[in-house]
Amino acid sequence: LIVRGARENNLKNIDVEFPLGLMTVVSGVSGSGKSTLVNDIVARELAAELNRATTAPGLHDAIEGVNLLDKTIVIDQSPIGRTPRSNPATYTGIFTPIRELFASTPEANVRGYKSGRFSFNVKGGRCENCQGDGVIKIEMHFLPDVYVQCDECHGKRYNREALEIKYKDKTIADVLDMTIDQAAEFFDSVPNIARKLQTLVEVGLGYIKLGQPATTFSGGEAQRIKLATELSKRSTGKTMYILDEPTTGLHSADVKRLLGILQQLVEGGNSMIIIEHNLDVIKSADWIIDMGPEGGIGGGTVVACGTPEDIAKVPNSFTGKYLKKML
Repeated sequence: LIVRGARENNLKNIDVEFPLGLMTVVSGVSGSGKSTLVNDIVARELAAELNRATTAPGLHDAIEGVNLLDKTIVIDQSPIGRTPRSNPATYTGIFTPIRELFASTPEANVRGYKSGRFSFNVKGGRCENCQGDGVIKIEMHFLPDVYVQCDECHGKRYNREALEIKYKDKTIADVLDMTIDQAAEFFDSVPNIARKLQTLVEVGLGYIKLGQPATTFSGGEAQRIKLATELSKRSTGKTMYILDEPTTGLHSADVKRLLGILQQLVEGGNSMIIIEHNLDVIKSADWIIDMGPEGGIGGGTVVACGTPEDIAKVPNSFTGKYLKKML
């Protein structure tokens, strides 16, 4: 993927090559033009050409090689949903097959319940007192809203009829209350559910609950839910993943785990561009593009590009200086 004549913000009319099928890290001091190059130009141009997005990319002449990709996905730390109704089960798409399982039980068949009966978003199975939220919002006018547990369903989100149906002795509310680890064990005989749960366990999210509201996740958790969702899809091998500082707020053990997941996505033949300051990530990249040399007006050029070993040999690269000690 070749960017020609990038000149947005402080970029000095540069040409940059991003190798495909590898994990490329864009490094450099703050203000050196990393985000402008990756987010404003590459991500937006790819989104416009591949995903039919309408945001205008930053100033540049052209990007060559877009025809080698079929989609681009930006994985950031933004929330997976803005309402408490959004949760890992709905986001990853496993809630649909889980509801279908409940609808296929003999008792549900006798009563004529379809899978919609087990959704907390539509009338039928949800508790109407709280409309399936499990909590009731009390508006405090000049203060933030306060949520209290619904006194009819006691936070379970469903009405009595829906909770009378059990699959392996558990109600739909019990399932939403399970952690990912517990659910992976519970559904291990159902391949399409088990596979997605397994990827959530792999990214280190075994401790979160299936029905935990999206609003309660940290940025790092939201990001890993997105990564797990990507991992569990069938790979086309032509996807470009773009990540902006994915390790922010992560413990070094989590960083190691994250690198393993990213590596898995790349091994599927996909490409990846990561903006990163973390040296553990930089040193495990297949290819580095170091921006700089300074921030602001003193930046906007490519100081060096190559493997971590190549960068460490470049005398005027700040990243190289620190990499040398690590390699």
